[in-house]
Amino acid sequence: MRIDLHTHSCASDGTDDPSALVRIAAQAGLDVVALTDHDTTAGWAAAAEALPAGLSLVRGAEFSCLSVDGQGKSLSVHLLAYLFDPEHPAVLAEQRRLRQERRERLLRMATRLADDGYPVDPTAFLGRLPADLPVGRPHLARALVEEGVASSVNEVFVKLLHSSSPYYLPRADTPVRRAIEMITAAGGVCVFAHPFARSRGRVVEPSTIEELADAGLAGVEVDHPDHAPEDRAALRGLADELGLIVTGSSDYHGANKSIRIGAETTDPDAYHRLVEKARAITVLG
Repeated sequence: MRIDLHTHSCASDGTDDPSALVRIAAQAGLDVVALTDHDTTAGWAAAAEALPAGLSLVRGAEFSCLSVDGQGKSLSVHLLAYLFDPEHPAVLAEQRRLRQERRERLLRMATRLADDGYPVDPTAFLGRLPADLPVGRPHLARALVEEGVASSVNEVFVKLLHSSSPYYLPRADTPVRRAIEMITAAGGVCVFAHPFARSRGRVVEPSTIEELADAGLAGVEVDHPDHAPEDRAALRGLADELGLIVTGSSDYHGANKSIRIGAETTDPDAYHRLVEKARAITVLG
């Protein structure tokens, strides 16, 4: 049984539409795939409608959150949420807030680039993006690639949109404890996404994961393309110590990244533990 619990469609920053993504998952030999677009559930219906025979769909989302590092400084982290009620009032309200904040942020970033002579019309650029899309830097990067500023999305990030760039602006994301409380109230379960992905910048301390386990965190994503072997081992030991479920996922983004779907997978027993935990939360709720 092959299970990939972290993929993205064009409903956020992937390149495949949700119906194509589930077909690709089936062709790759997956038995279970989770659709976890950033801060949105917009792709769920299309993915479910196009689901090939023999493939199970886990409805999820990847929430952008705020935590702190070892020095107490604000740190961007991601939380994978599974099997929650997308109509829960707290979830709906937070997703609306995030979408609005992100459009305003991206408009300001595009304006900074335009003011320095880069070929982007901020208003026209935002106007081409669907109003319910949780927009972010990848969308701006693709627009710059289309204008010939760079040859790839990754090159734009390295040159212009990294976190130390004068064109970068921080996001007003959800505090990670609040996000866990929100998803649990909506009947779902939470897994900390790629916590030791050091190539992306600063990472959380093990003590943070321990604190979040006490707050209701269900699992930790250990097998991820951005995790070094020694960090996988450390996370696996930490998860065992804290009783957290260990998952593995590709973090597939279509053509935006070179990682293929199913490149990393979750053990079937861990998957069933997540499902059972979500059922228990729903019953208790």
